[in-house]
Formats: sequence, structure tokens, C-alpha cells
Amino acid sequence: MRLSRYFLPILRDTPKDAEIVSHRLMLRAGMIRQESAGIYAWLPLGYRVLNKVCRIIREEQNRAGAIEMLMPTIQSADLWRESGRYDDYGKEMLRIQDRHEREMLYGPTNEEMITEIFRAYVKSYKNLPLNLYHLQWKFRDEVRPRFGVYRSREFLMKDAYSFDVDAAGAKHSYNKMFVAYLRTFARMGLKAIPMVADTGPIGGNLSHEFIILASTGESEVFCHKDYLDFSVPSEQVNFDDGSELEALVGKWTSLYAATSEKHDAAAFGAIPGDKRMSARGIEVGHIFYFGTKYSEAMKANVQTPDGQTAPVHMGSYGIGPTRLVAAIIEASHDDSGIVWPEAIAPFKVGILNLKQGDGTTDAACEKLYQELSARGVEVLYDDTDDRAGAKFATADLIGLPYQILVGPKGLAEGKVELKQRAGGAREMITPEDAVKRLAA
Repeated sequence: MRLSRYFLPILRDTPKDAEIVSHRLMLRAGMIRQESAGIYAWLPLGYRVLNKVCRIIREEQNRAGAIEMLMPTIQSADLWRESGRYDDYGKEMLRIQDRHEREMLYGPTNEEMITEIFRAYVKSYKNLPLNLYHLQWKFRDEVRPRFGVYRSREFLMKDAYSFDVDAAGAKHSYNKMFVAYLRTFARMGLKAIPMVADTGPIGGNLSHEFIILASTGESEVFCHKDYLDFSVPSEQVNFDDGSELEALVGKWTSLYAATSEKHDAAAFGAIPGDKRMSARGIEVGHIFYFGTKYSEAMKANVQTPDGQTAPVHMGSYGIGPTRLVAAIIEASHDDSGIVWPEAIAPFKVGILNLKQGDGTTDAACEKLYQELSARGVEVLYDDTDDRAGAKFATADLIGLPYQILVGPKGLAEGKVELKQRAGGAREMITPEDAVKRLAA
């Protein structure tokens, strides 16, 4: 993509109402624009990142055996009355009426709807286990939306829902998502620690929040320091092997880790002093097992192997991709701007033409752009008439993993400068070597 033809509305000044780093940088880098309180448009650069995040989420959900679908954003109030949550949910639920005065709502979550879909089609244990997921926009009317997309009213959510004939099967489904979440966040360059968490309005008695540590986290968390050195399960993990998954989850829950709501000061105090860690944390995922809470209320029953009928056991598993983009920036930035992990960067490399209009530099940049693009490398070519200093600032702000700086002085020696955004390492290499390096 040529920057001269791209829509990238960079802000040079820091917005006054942006309180945390991710909000400031997302606005300045032209990733988002606020349209009303807690509601944002995702501009092209931000949308590319969001799609990268969603792609990784999909790949790991599919790997774990979940099946993608799509449910509506607008739900009938009658479904929520069946479960008993319509009057209990609170003012965060946006309640509306259609032209026929039917009571509807803008879905804040989908436990009721997925249970209704399940009970319409699945009647036997022979069709289980089943895990259905979707990525869909949701709305929760937060009393105080703040911090940009970190705590917004409208947000994108990946929510998955598992169905099993009994508690043992449901625990296996829970373990699948537990391991899938570890892999998902690791692929985005994050160290996510699963912590015992409160179930809140979702319900149930088993829940973990996946927390990344960041100074701007919204709450204090407590854990054993050794979690930082745990290795993430490989892509070879067998999600059908219950004992393998149980061992993995057992390792990742063997040490103390809890959110502030579940914190046990005595248990934390028993950890050796050099291994105790308390820090601010950002929730990037939340998983629940809630048994038959919804299936009993909504009569989602299946025939069991012994010929009886029983309510299905369920769990739900959420990741907020829009929130996750902000969390990644909170964990990966410097004074100059964003530092994207390569897997979710909007482009892998930026080409900076340091003397636009000069025949030699124009030709060298054009050749690099064409060769990298032909090899499948995502490139943003800054072919604008901006001064070199402004191009440097823009490239650092938007955080692409690599920059190729092309100027007359280097070309006179047959070289370009290759810069890594993370750490700032630089080297002079030939354009041919730059292509080979970045296309590898």
C-alpha cells in the first residue's frame, strides 16, 4: 500500500481526553475515531490490526474443535425472561422496542440465544460434545465508558459456548478453551496468566480470567512469579486427549494466581517472598463453566446414555478483540509510539523514501515495494512529500516491525538501512538482502 493513496489521519498532538497510553496512541496513529461516548469507528490501520487479532482467535478456536457461526445483535426479551436474567442484568443492557412494541434488546452476551438454538436441534448425547462460537458486535451501556476501546460501550466479542452431557465432559471442554486461550495470547506476543476469577452475572462456580500485566491495568492481581517462565502449549497439543489437557491445565493452575475479587491474603502470604508478585493487570479473556444454569431454566435437555433425559452442561468463553488491541499496545509501546508484535502488525514493513522526487531513490523504493509485495510481504510505502523527520515520526508512531530507509547517501554505496522497531537495531544492507531477510 502506498501511503499517498492510503487513509491514515495522523494526529501530531496528544488528544486531551485520552487518559491512557493505548487510547492516546490509537487516536494519534489514526486507528480509531470516537463517534459518541464509548463508541468508535475503526479506521483502516486499526481495522487491519483488528482483523489480524480475529484471524488468530479463529485459528485457535478451530484448532480446539469449536465451530463458527453468527448470531444476531438484536435479541428478544422473552429469551432473557426464560433464563431469569432480563430484570437482573441491570442498566448496562440497552432495552428497546420495535415498531410493533415488541420488547427487544441489544445483546450484551449470548447465553440465552445459543441455548435456544441448541434446544431446537440437539436432542441426544450422540450429538455431543459441541462448541459453537461467533465474533459479533455487542453493546453494554457502561455508566462511565473510558480509556477508548479498552472500556467502550460497543465492542467486538468472540464468545464460544460448549455443550456436554455431564460435568466430566464439560470439564474437558473447559480445558480445551483454557489451552486454546494460552496459545491465542502467546501468538500475539502476550504473556497471559490464568487467574481464578469471580463468575459475576454469567454464573457458575468455575471461572478463570486471562490477565496480562501492565502498569495501566484496571485492577490489582496477585500471582506466583514462576508463571512468567511457563512455556505455552505447542500447536501439536491433542485437544481430544483428556489426560494431556488435564495435565496442562493442572500445571497452569498449580501455583497461586487470583484477581482482587478472589484474592486470599493468607495463601498469597505463604508464597516465598521473592516469588510473590502483585501488579496491575488487564483482562484479555474470561472462561466459565456454569453447569445447567441456563439449560434447566430454558429446558435444553438431551437424552443420556442410560436412556434418561437431563439438562445439558454448558460453559462460555469470551475474548474481546477490540479491547485486546488496546491491551497489546499497553504492553508493547515506547516513547515514540506503538511497537507491534509481528503477528498482528497492520503491515510488516514500512519503506521510507527519504528524498521523494529523486530519480534514484524513487526507483530503488519502487523496486523494493514491488519485490516485497510479490513475495507476499505486507508493505506500507511512504511515498509522500513529507520531510524525512516527519516520516521517521510517523513510522515509529504506527509501530511497524521493520523500516527500510532509502536515501541518496546509502544508495551511493549500494545500501539501504534496515531498522527493527523493537529495540531500534539498525544495519546497512543491500536492497536484495533486505528483500531476502523480510520475505524469509
